[in-house]
Amino acid sequence: MNFSIAITAMVNNTAPPSQPNASTERPSTDSQDYWNETLKEFKAMAPAYDWSPEIQGIILSSLNYGSFLAPIPSGYVAGIFGAKYVVGAGLFISSFLTLFIPLAANAGVALLIVLRIVQGIAQVMVLTGQYSIWVKWAPPLERSQLTTIAGSGSMLGSFIVLLVGGLLCQTIGWPYVFYIFGGIGCACCLLWFPLIYDDPVNHPFISAGEKRYIVCSLAQQDCSPSWSLPIRAMIKSLPLWAILVSYFCEYWLFYTIMAYTPTYISSVLQANLRDSGILSALPFVVGCICIILGGLLADFLLSRKILRLITIRKLFTAIGVLLPSVILVSLPWVRSSHSMTMTFLVLSSAISSFCESGALVNFLDIAPRYTGFLKGLLQVFAHIAGAISPTAAGFFISQDSEFGWRNVFLLSAAVNISGLVFYLIFGRADVQDWAKEQIFTHF
Repeated sequence: MNFSIAITAMVNNTAPPSQPNASTERPSTDSQDYWNETLKEFKAMAPAYDWSPEIQGIILSSLNYGSFLAPIPSGYVAGIFGAKYVVGAGLFISSFLTLFIPLAANAGVALLIVLRIVQGIAQVMVLTGQYSIWVKWAPPLERSQLTTIAGSGSMLGSFIVLLVGGLLCQTIGWPYVFYIFGGIGCACCLLWFPLIYDDPVNHPFISAGEKRYIVCSLAQQDCSPSWSLPIRAMIKSLPLWAILVSYFCEYWLFYTIMAYTPTYISSVLQANLRDSGILSALPFVVGCICIILGGLLADFLLSRKILRLITIRKLFTAIGVLLPSVILVSLPWVRSSHSMTMTFLVLSSAISSFCESGALVNFLDIAPRYTGFLKGLLQVFAHIAGAISPTAAGFFISQDSEFGWRNVFLLSAAVNISGLVFYLIFGRADVQDWAKEQIFTHF
C-alpha cells in the first residue's frame, strides 16, 4: 500500500510518456542548475521518474506476479508444521525488502519489479499462514468475528500508510515512506515470535477455562492437518470452485481500488500529496470498521439462529458485491463534485467489506482440516487477479485519460458481478465429504 501513495510523488505526471527502456531515467531539464534549485525548494514534492501509465500499472501489479507460486506450498507447510514461523518469516522478508525500494527504483524498473515480486511472495506467506492459526483458535460461532477483526488490520494498515504516507511525501520525501514503514514491520517481528503460538494447547499464559472452551468448541470439527490431499475430489467440487471464482472476481476489484485510489484522487480531484493521502485513507478506515461490524453481525445472526450459515454467506457476499459495483460505475458521472466522489469511494469500500463475512471466509466452513492448503489455493486466484487488474487499469487509463477510468470501473463491476452469480448458484457452507474422509486417492 505504501507504493500506491508514494508513486504519486515518484512520478512526473506532467512529463510526456516515455518508452519502457527509458522509464528509469531522471526527468531532464533545460538547466542542471535549475533542477538543483528545484530540488532544494521542493525536495519532498519533486517527482523523480518519467514512468508512463503502462509502466506504473506493471510496477503496481508486480507485487502479485510471483505471488501465485507461494500460497499453496506456504499454506500446506503452515498447516503441517505450524504457521508461526511461516508468517513470521514472511513478515520479516517483506518488511526488510521495503527498506530497499528507493535504491531499487534508482537502479531501474527491472530491479524494482524483481524486488516487488519477491516481496509479494513473502506477503503471501503472511496471508496464507494466519488462517492455519485461526482454524485452531477460532470457535465456530465466533469465527466470522475473529477472522474479520484480524482481516481489518489490512484496512487499518492501509489507512495509516495512506494518511501518514502523504504527509511524509510532502515533507521529508517519498523514500521515507518505505524506510519508516519497513522499519516498523521489522520491529513487529520482534513481538511476533515470542508472543504467538500455533494453538491454545501450547500457549503458556491462556487460562484453563478459555483453553477448555476453545478446544471443546472445535472438537466436533476435524481440524487436524493431513499430509494427504483429496486433489481429485477438490477439482470436482463445485462449492470449492464457487469460492475460488468469487475470490478472483472480488480481489480484481479490491486490487484495482487499492492500487489506484491515490492516483484517481490525485488526477481527478487535483489533490496535492498531503490531501491525496488523507482522502485516500478515508475509504480504508471506514472499511476497517465495517469489516468488524460485518463479522459481529454475521455471528449474531448465526448464534441466534436467525439465518442459516449458507444464507449468511451468500447474503453478505451479494451485498458486498452488488452495491459497490453500482457505486463505482457511477463514479465518472459525479467526478465534478469532490464531495460526491469521496462519498462514493467511502461507501464502496465500506459495503464491499461485507464480503469478508461471506464468500471470502467460506473455505473455513467447507473444509476446516485443509484450511492452510485451501487458503493458499485461494490466494493463487486472488493474486492472479491482482497481477492482471492494475495492469489492465493502467492500459485503459493510458489509452484514454477521459474515459479510461469509466472503462476501469465498468470492467471491475462486470467481473465482480459474474463471480457473484457463480457463487450464488454453487456456494455451500456444510463440510464437504472429501474433507471428512481419511484415506484419499492421489494423482
